[in-house]
Amino acid sequence: MIRLLDFTFSLVGLVLGFPILVMLYIIGLFDTGAPLFRQKRVGRSKKPFTLVKFRTMRKDTVSVASHLASADAITSFGHFLRRTKLDELPQLWNVLKGEMSLVGPRPGLYNQEELINAREKLGVFAVRPGITGLSQVNEIDMSTPVKLAETDADMINSMSVVNYFRYILMTLVGKGSGDRIRKSK
Repeated sequence: MIRLLDFTFSLVGLVLGFPILVMLYIIGLFDTGAPLFRQKRVGRSKKPFTLVKFRTMRKDTVSVASHLASADAITSFGHFLRRTKLDELPQLWNVLKGEMSLVGPRPGLYNQEELINAREKLGVFAVRPGITGLSQVNEIDMSTPVKLAETDADMINSMSVVNYFRYILMTLVGKGSGDRIRKSK
């Protein structure tokens, strides 16, 4: 049932959002010269997949978890994309392809060993990673890997169609702020 909802909503979102995606892509060309950001992430069953987002940081920024990146790396347009969560729109493609769900644990990086180990112990890799979920709406990010894995497991164990829509609605009305960025020194 959830996969059918994911497929339907991501397809509708990509079709209806196409003009917005194109506009953001064009603005991104002027902002960074490379508006799409692709990064290998840990997916369901620890299978790798390439996550696609709109680029919010300078092109030369080191590929690390957001909480380890410097706030100076974020462009002005990137701040707007992050604040409005529009940087996440291209991930609808990942959802359509079945690599992600709209609701699930945020996909981590392969170098986040503590997070991977904690998630593996709690069975979090049994589900598709998601664009939003319990951790995201409660502002629990990858800077606290054990707490994140525990919250992800709680979400998985209590997942229902009602909670699926609840997390999406909470995200749409602005609950949660995404991954923290390290403050400049």
